[in-house]
Amino acid sequence: MSNMSLATVIEELKAFRNARNWHQFHTPRQLAAAITIEAGELQQTMLWKTDSEIETEIINTDLKLVISEEIADILSYTLLLAHELKLNPIEIIHNKIQKNEKRYPIEKSYGKSTMYNKL
Repeated sequence: MSNMSLATVIEELKAFRNARNWHQFHTPRQLAAAITIEAGELQQTMLWKTDSEIETEIINTDLKLVISEEIADILSYTLLLAHELKLNPIEIIHNKIQKNEKRYPIEKSYGKSTMYNKL
């Protein structure tokens, strides 16, 4: 399973969606909304917990499964949105990394959480 390519996963998502006639609901606007909603559900799994509580719970409870399912939802909708907009996920991530390398030079940003326009 871990040897699956991104293209294979996208095809699997499309086949799942299409078999249920859900493509009609997967407009870019609706997919963007779904990503936001799923991100909120991910945040809810960690709400009111400290970082150390999350680290402990992820090892000792089913929190890891719950979090992984929310991440899967976010990634699924994101990949479908990229597909609908004819964007290559690998390419747009690579381009964003290159852009951020210029925005956040190591010598100015190392160990800082400062926004690029305030460095």
